[in-house]
Amino acid sequence: MNETTRYDVIIIGCGEAGAFAGYELKKLRPELRVLVLDQGEDIYSRRCPIVAGKVDRCINCPVCATMCGFGGAGAFSDGKFNFTTAFGGWLTDYMPAGEVMDLIRYVDKVNVQFGATTECFSTDSPAARALEKRALEHDLHLLQAQCKHLGTENNLKILERLYEYLREQHIDFRFRTAVKHIDPAGEGYRLTLASGETLDCAALIAAPGRSGAEWFAGECKRLGIHLINNQVDIGVRVELPAKVFEHITDVVYESKLVYRTKQYGDSVRTFCMNPYGHVVAENVEGINTVNGHSYSDPALRSENTNFALLVSNKFTEPFNEPYRYGKHIASLSNMLAGGVLVQRFGDLVKGIRTNAHRLSQSYTRPTLTAAVPGDLSLALPKRQLDDIIEMIYALDKLAPGTANYDTLLYGAEVKFYSSRIELSNELETPMRNFFAIGDGAGTTRGLAQAGASGIKVARVVADRL
Repeated sequence: MNETTRYDVIIIGCGEAGAFAGYELKKLRPELRVLVLDQGEDIYSRRCPIVAGKVDRCINCPVCATMCGFGGAGAFSDGKFNFTTAFGGWLTDYMPAGEVMDLIRYVDKVNVQFGATTECFSTDSPAARALEKRALEHDLHLLQAQCKHLGTENNLKILERLYEYLREQHIDFRFRTAVKHIDPAGEGYRLTLASGETLDCAALIAAPGRSGAEWFAGECKRLGIHLINNQVDIGVRVELPAKVFEHITDVVYESKLVYRTKQYGDSVRTFCMNPYGHVVAENVEGINTVNGHSYSDPALRSENTNFALLVSNKFTEPFNEPYRYGKHIASLSNMLAGGVLVQRFGDLVKGIRTNAHRLSQSYTRPTLTAAVPGDLSLALPKRQLDDIIEMIYALDKLAPGTANYDTLLYGAEVKFYSSRIELSNELETPMRNFFAIGDGAGTTRGLAQAGASGIKVARVVADRL
């Protein structure tokens, strides 16, 4: 084997988890030869044709620039950084909550080093406590956490500075590079790339991200690594006038409201709140789903707020493919609309399809103009749709106007999580020096814990090699 093909550490994926793993490895052991692989582009070359104004809807690029490349799916998010273990991942299944919080704070210090704000939304103010009490009066449970809003545009700048720093530390990056197979090789591992080239390493860190979750689960099965069913969250993205939620978002920017439905006893939660934000489409392995962004610059803001309403689905044996189930649900809305579907809440409740004429009558103007008006009841399962409707009426008690006729619902919003992999407390698979981190490995679902997982594993690897 040629010496140039062997590295001390190879990291698959350079989203939040992979990037921070590389950062910490080079800080602790600058002499290590580290290679980072990603099927997407570097941070400067990631260009979605929709954002660039070349097309008005998703054209199913072979590799989605919104999901893949340096920074991962979080690169084009609005950069909510939550200081909590209550949500954002499952790292406390592997280590004490105190250790997870220390790792999260460390990630934040690195972000500040590269330009992140030091301002936080407090959860201990009288207004925040009063809001929590009001929510409880309507059986809504407010999960509060200290939160930083980096902003979509600032988040990109932070990642650009991080990328340049990692290059200065002589980390090797190879973009537009897909891994086909992982195999043991001596005391390390051999990666076979889609091109047929092979690479060897002593330690392997898999951070495949959401877009690589299904591939990684398949590789784990092939290697005999036990997988545990993870949840899949299915729902819609809600868009309404920002004034409806101002009394909430002005107090706690990222408000996580959880409700247990009376009809089925299912858990429904708000997720990814974007005050004055924009609804956007994203492509996950050829499936068009919906998400939201929010800018720090007032000049870039809209008049609307958007957030996800997600129903958590946890599957038991014999079913073992929640990822495929979520993709199937999302593909139904794609089939009906050719992409993202949008419907007025009032039309949904009345059982009529929103068409272009009805949408034009809406007082709430859609920020995702490429969304196609249609009928969500033909795409989402009845149970999840009933849960979402019940949740909207519950939210209307806390934020009157949520259940207005012209509230817009985009679908489908699906959060894919890889099947949980059998991991040690050091996030190591049963195969020595083979680690799995981040959202695509089923251990996290947000910037803070994803970065924390990368730091944790980097410290373990640096100590061993």
